[in-house]
Amino acid sequence: MRILLGITGGIAAYKAANLIRGLSELGHEVTVLPTENALRFIGKPTLEALSGHAIETDMYQDVAAVRHVELGQQADLILIAPATASFIARLTAGIADDLMLNAILASEAPVFLAPAMHTQMWQNPATQANLKTLESRGIRLLAPASGRLTGGDSGPGRLPETQEIIDFVLSAGKLSGKHVIVTAGGTREPIDEVRFLGNSSSGRMGIELAIAARDEGAKVTLIAANIELPIPGGIDTVSVSSVDELEAAMDQSCDVLVMAAAVSDYKLAKPHRGKLPRNQSLTLELLPTKDLIANFAVNHPEAYCVAFALVAQEDSNLLTIAEQKLWDKGVNAIVANRSSALGSKVTEVTFVTKDDQHEFSGEKSSVSVELIRQIAGKLS
Repeated sequence: MRILLGITGGIAAYKAANLIRGLSELGHEVTVLPTENALRFIGKPTLEALSGHAIETDMYQDVAAVRHVELGQQADLILIAPATASFIARLTAGIADDLMLNAILASEAPVFLAPAMHTQMWQNPATQANLKTLESRGIRLLAPASGRLTGGDSGPGRLPETQEIIDFVLSAGKLSGKHVIVTAGGTREPIDEVRFLGNSSSGRMGIELAIAARDEGAKVTLIAANIELPIPGGIDTVSVSSVDELEAAMDQSCDVLVMAAAVSDYKLAKPHRGKLPRNQSLTLELLPTKDLIANFAVNHPEAYCVAFALVAQEDSNLLTIAEQKLWDKGVNAIVANRSSALGSKVTEVTFVTKDDQHEFSGEKSSVSVELIRQIAGKLS
């Protein structure tokens, strides 16, 4: 997820360093946008080193690129921490007098504020009225913590701890409180100790689905079958190889199961012990494997089950095949795609339920977001 982290000019600005690190370690791309006053409390080199991006504050630098609009439109989520009383007042009034406020007003992304200020400023009727106005506009607020303040005073006004802010932001998704299992990659069935029956699935689609579910607030378990791609943070991962191992790992309660793994249709009746010689002909006896998602749907009726259906590139009956598999497998939804998607970063899919169909195409990351939104909508 692309997070725009705004930092305003309060003493708690130094704590933003931990926020950048924490969000980045969970696999999110963090772009930091401080105000000029924020840089009085924390330096550009620190922010650039932690985020991996250059720090911008000047509205009139690179004007031709319309940078304030670009920053706002690229963000999936905007977090302002700390948010001072002055910033809150200007945002309430819609005063876009710096790069950060312009970016916020140009964005349709959800906005989260973590205010931090002196107790009297927090309790001031003007601040409280501004906060109510912002909440009425859909902006989400995390109340400050109570404790020791600058100058020896104590009371409400402290910036909450880093993990509390991260939990506040990431648990606001449509799958908050849900457990989502995603299977990904391709299974391998041994022929002998060095050879196997397998497929060309890279696991990229499953990983992107796991990321999208995580970003919607779900607790995600990724069951990875022979995946060599890096696994992002914030996701529990279970590594498997064969169909039997995948079946065992899947057998657990969850709210959603997305079966994106390419499961071998056959396995050897008797895998060879040792290494087969290459100087002789072989006849391999193959046995069909179980339909894992169909069995799971029967044994876990409480779960919303989504199966993938891979259709040959030249086959024109994609929707018909998807509708038939929907009933054959007894699942809630089918994601139908074509064989050209294997190993590619782009895909074109049709999401099919008993009630409707939706088509999505593009980068697997963006398609995955749309699919998870569809699933979240069905659950609600």
